[in-house]
Amino acid sequence: MSTEVRQMFSSIATRYDVTNEVLSFGIHRLWRRTAVRLSRAKAGDSVLDCASGTGDLALAFKRKVGSTGHVLGTDFCPEMLESAPAKAAKAGLQVDFQVADAMALPFEDNRFDVASIAFGIRNVDDPVKCLKEMGRVVKPGGRVVVLEFGQPEGVFGALFRFYSKTVMPTIGGLLTGNRAAYEYLPRTSAAFPAGERFLSLMDQSGAYAERSAHPLTFGTANVYVGLVR
Repeated sequence: MSTEVRQMFSSIATRYDVTNEVLSFGIHRLWRRTAVRLSRAKAGDSVLDCASGTGDLALAFKRKVGSTGHVLGTDFCPEMLESAPAKAAKAGLQVDFQVADAMALPFEDNRFDVASIAFGIRNVDDPVKCLKEMGRVVKPGGRVVVLEFGQPEGVFGALFRFYSKTVMPTIGGLLTGNRAAYEYLPRTSAAFPAGERFLSLMDQSGAYAERSAHPLTFGTANVYVGLVR
């Protein structure tokens, strides 16, 4: 799956930000701010952002940790990272970026205070291995933060599923020229474990002393926080 996902993101990389803004109505900005807040990152901290894409969450963390802190954004798709350094420079933020696989992070144990991944863990071949790796590179007592789509219920859930299955592929296809990518993304988010089922994956990794789930926008997304052993 990794090879197919890498090719898919490579094909939509140049239009990813614009499409994301349109499809989410900008609410992804609020979700990222919430993830940063729940991470308890503070000035001077060192942060690893996995599946960083075009760098939005990495930049949000940099604003939090300030000039004395360090943020490193990684992604296994080089094309997704291409625009990230210029975006950081335009914002006046010093953020480093490098190509790396979230399931095999090329960093020593206990290096970072916080590690994060936003809308990326459902695309890895082994989510439990990814959670274990992120926990490995974070210091004991540090936090791993996962922002991922959920499966809202009730009337809002029905509307969300209609939007995801019908509207997203149409608009995403028009904006990027790759309708299949925007059929894949909602399909995988609908099938991926959410809520208590995702917390179970965190338990399976054995990396966390505590973990919690924080629903956003009627359960459309969740922020999961793990306290590293």
